[in-house]
Amino acid sequence: MAQLNTTFAGLKLKNPIIVGSSGLTNSVEKIQKLEQAGAGAVVLKSVFEEQINMQTGQMHGYGSPEADDYLGVYVRSHALNEHISIIEEAKKTCTIPIIASINCYSDNEWVDFARLMAQSGADALEINILALQTSKHYTFGAFEQQHIDILRHIKKAVNIPVIMKLGNNLTNPVALINQLYANGAAAVVLFNRFYQPDINIKDLTFRATNVMSSPNELANRIRWTAISSAEVPQIDYAISGGVHCGKGLIKSILAGATAVEVCSAIYQYGNKTIEEMKNELTTWMDENEYETIGQFKGKMNAAAAGEINPFERTQFMKYYSNHEE
Repeated sequence: MAQLNTTFAGLKLKNPIIVGSSGLTNSVEKIQKLEQAGAGAVVLKSVFEEQINMQTGQMHGYGSPEADDYLGVYVRSHALNEHISIIEEAKKTCTIPIIASINCYSDNEWVDFARLMAQSGADALEINILALQTSKHYTFGAFEQQHIDILRHIKKAVNIPVIMKLGNNLTNPVALINQLYANGAAAVVLFNRFYQPDINIKDLTFRATNVMSSPNELANRIRWTAISSAEVPQIDYAISGGVHCGKGLIKSILAGATAVEVCSAIYQYGNKTIEEMKNELTTWMDENEYETIGQFKGKMNAAAAGEINPFERTQFMKYYSNHEE
């Protein structure tokens, strides 16, 4: 019988399915149900720097500067206390790893937030540094350096594993991952998803589109996981975005991932998706005579591809040359 247990960022998981940071993980009750459904771990709904700053800004101007500062501190403390309360209660009632999450784009008080989350019992901390670099005065490499600086500061403050969840707007993820590993990151997650804006041409308003991921997004995650796991094999990888079934889970592990973060598929099909993915993985492992995840992890990454590496091909010429119509 196939054994689904694995290790990610130093954490022991009973299977490689992690429920990603979302509304699915914003309460202890939901986390308990996810554990009962078979989840290997959960990432708590993030504390969002952008949202906190927006709320703080909306409160400014109602009093003196001292009052504005007080309100700002209150908003931050309230958001953090909610997160800490979930960590503490989840650790009392659940046995799966509880991963705290911070979504930030600057290097301010987040070190203190990270320290408090670790003290509250979080098993690991996932850091999301998701921001578009749009200034015409941008200095090349500054965004990547920001990742490294935030990681360094947080590593000085906590002794739990730190996981870096990256956006897909990087020139060279491999080089950054190598530096993150050198500076103490336990794992990376590829990739975070940007908010997708759309324009309503009827009333000329903005709206969100593609809120849920689709299986079509998995190919890009597999590409960079396969390349990165071959070049920087010392660090653990998880794929996030596009894993909607057991086949996607299997492909992710073959590419070099230790785990996957699943969210949209659970939103769309319910918690039963977790057990269905586990069953598909188990059946495939038994059919191919794999007893452990480690026996096939990375078996199809860039190192295994040989000299003709399909993951680094950027042109469709080979495909189109064989199709005359």
